[in-house]
Amino acid sequence: MKESQASIQRVRLMGNGYQQLEMGIASNLTSMRAGQSVLVRPKAMRQQVIWNPYLRSVWFPTRVTGRAMTVEVLTTDRYEPGDVLDMFGPVGRHYNYRNTLRNVLLLAYDTPPFPLLMTIPHLLGNSVSVTLVLLGSAVDYPTKLLPPEVEIIRGDNTTNPWAWPDQVITLGWADQVFAVVPPRNELAYFERMWQVFQQFRSEMPPYYLWGVFQSVVPCGVGACNACMVQTKKGFSLACVDGPAFDLSSIFG
Repeated sequence: MKESQASIQRVRLMGNGYQQLEMGIASNLTSMRAGQSVLVRPKAMRQQVIWNPYLRSVWFPTRVTGRAMTVEVLTTDRYEPGDVLDMFGPVGRHYNYRNTLRNVLLLAYDTPPFPLLMTIPHLLGNSVSVTLVLLGSAVDYPTKLLPPEVEIIRGDNTTNPWAWPDQVITLGWADQVFAVVPPRNELAYFERMWQVFQQFRSEMPPYYLWGVFQSVVPCGVGACNACMVQTKKGFSLACVDGPAFDLSSIFG
């Protein structure tokens, strides 16, 4: 992991409080893959508008092509072309896909689907069908910039917050699932998700349901132990061993 700078070249407002940033990046970030992230010192922190003891935020790219990176963030921190950001990266491991994939389900519950978005062009490029399920506050995420091949399903948030249309079908045909939940109390949310999936599947095989952790990452190299995740085999670090963990290794 190295420190570098990124220059924002284009800012696109997506609506509903989201913005897309296109940046020029250093060569050390050009080989990033889905699941890996960068540690960024946001503009508001540099200007001392907000205070954070860890100084940097975790950003998951939407796409990395050559010396260009695209990310999506909330508009709570506004950016302009020409802004320069300090970055450390890449952080973490890329997602562990099965050798044979036909259908992948991406699920965001009550949090933006940012950590899942870079998987989409990779999967579609390998003829894998992709369904994105948005639940809770994630239903407001604007999907107009996603490839038209992606199936979008939104929960109705009226009765069961964990339900969505054709739930039995989508859970049945998915070869793998990658999910994100609110960073606060992630284990409790993932445990509830595990229970929901158990209601619809006769078995929960290993490497089927993956939880993508959005832990606070002060160092990004496994030195501070702030992002520990407890599994059946002991503690793992989200910044080194994650961010994605097979939930059967935690709750199975």
